[in-house]
Amino acid sequence: MLIGLELLLFCLGIILIVKGGDIFVDAATWIAEVSGIPKFIIGATIVSLATTLPEMIVSVMAALDGKVDMAVGNAVGSVTANTGLILAIALLFMEVIAKRKQYMIKSLLLLGAAALLLLASRGGTFRLWGSLVLFGVFAVFIYENIQSVKNSEPEGVRPEMTKKMLGRNLLLFAVGAAGIVIGSRFLVDSGSAIAMYFGVPESIIAVTMVAIGTSLPELVTTVTAIVKKQASLSVGNILGANIIDLTLILPLCSLVSGKELPIAAQSLSLDMPFCLLVLVVVLVPMLFRQRFYKWQGVLLLGIYGVYLVQVIL
Repeated sequence: MLIGLELLLFCLGIILIVKGGDIFVDAATWIAEVSGIPKFIIGATIVSLATTLPEMIVSVMAALDGKVDMAVGNAVGSVTANTGLILAIALLFMEVIAKRKQYMIKSLLLLGAAALLLLASRGGTFRLWGSLVLFGVFAVFIYENIQSVKNSEPEGVRPEMTKKMLGRNLLLFAVGAAGIVIGSRFLVDSGSAIAMYFGVPESIIAVTMVAIGTSLPELVTTVTAIVKKQASLSVGNILGANIIDLTLILPLCSLVSGKELPIAAQSLSLDMPFCLLVLVVVLVPMLFRQRFYKWQGVLLLGIYGVYLVQVIL
């Protein structure tokens, strides 16, 4: 009976995130068009903050409960899933031209954050200085986005806006985000309960079931963006979400736990190196050639598959 209820909640979670994602992307696209702010920046800021809520909530709650392995595994695993699975899918189905000026700083911040996380975790403990530096990277990320908005040129002709239309789309944005977050919560909780029922260890659940589950908002946003041909919104969302995952979530977990975070051997030897690897594969070629390629999507899926096999075995 208990498993039957968990399966029902699992299905309800899927329905909520799919419908919420559809509403969410439509509203975010309208906000970008009416404000004149490039969709890439909207994706990297407003959309990223909204879709990162599940990772933030799950990791902080896990840290408060003393489940540090799950907090760290979820944050790092989410970045690996966002890049190795979700962005890979986007690259297979969308042509994405990347202006170096638009992507350079965010890409360097993301690569730097991943390398800093690995460096600050040497010896099996995520040190306090690591939290402070990552908070600093997050501040630079926010500042850079503000400057990008100030210097950006409007994309196309702005649609007409009335107070009624603004109120309606802001409400839809909030409703869509809520549907994604609540649906993800149902999916993660019920999925974890089902996995634990069958004896799957918590550390594996953190970097697979929970990490992929909390990355579902990004997946839903990406798939919806593919259908609606909004490539910039999707890529901006994933890059922004990854930066927030690495520079905000883990330092917050360290603060709420009131101590340095112990890092599991698996996180240090497997999760973090694979996280850095998928980021290098997707970002370095793009910075040199100013575009993403389908072969990157194929390679990312292959790397992510190897990572999952290593985790499970």
